[in-house]
Amino acid sequence: MVRLEDAVIARLSSHGTTFEVLVDPELALSLRSGQGVDMRSVLVIDKIFKDAKKGDKASDEMVQKTFGTTDALKVAGEIIRRGEIQITTEQRRKMREDRLRQVVALISRRAINPQTGLPHPPARIEGAMEEAGVHIDALKSAEEQLPAIVKALQPILPLKFEVRRVAVKIPPTYTGKACRVVRGFGAVKQEQWLDDGSWAAVVEIPAGVQAEFFDRLNELTRGEVQTKVL
Repeated sequence: MVRLEDAVIARLSSHGTTFEVLVDPELALSLRSGQGVDMRSVLVIDKIFKDAKKGDKASDEMVQKTFGTTDALKVAGEIIRRGEIQITTEQRRKMREDRLRQVVALISRRAINPQTGLPHPPARIEGAMEEAGVHIDALKSAEEQLPAIVKALQPILPLKFEVRRVAVKIPPTYTGKACRVVRGFGAVKQEQWLDDGSWAAVVEIPAGVQAEFFDRLNELTRGEVQTKVL
């Protein structure tokens, strides 16, 4: 949970009254963008205020009249989705830096340099973004911004988004952890349990993570995993 001093105010004015809640800025913005977020994690205090800075609580009567419920979690969700979220300059700067790292990581994992077949190092991607004058929006998710950023980078940085289909066979001893790792890297298109307890699957992964994928599975299975790029 975010510390009280790092919380921000989400505010909604309705029926001539202002309703405010104290929230984690990152989680509130994630919720607003449609991501599944636990409201208990978003709220710093499960109370609805008319003035959060003064600690003045909104009356249950006005909350009920405006939102049709006094459930703080449901009301807070409405305030966050429909109202405005106050973010300080420092918080916006930090969020922009975090978003930049997220964008760079997405490109590094999903794209390759078509000239070498290998992913671009993060430092090269970040340098190209600076050269292209890419603007990072702190209030939008990395996924939302990715298409426009890739378009801006392509005249400077050769990028190819490619998916690899990989067949894997994991021995019975390692199926628990290794299966979770496989699913975490990509989309499992086919799978079956073999008579000896092994797990066989065909998974689609971004080309940029192929080496990392193989390394991780070999580490987990002590080199006993079988893999083949299809």
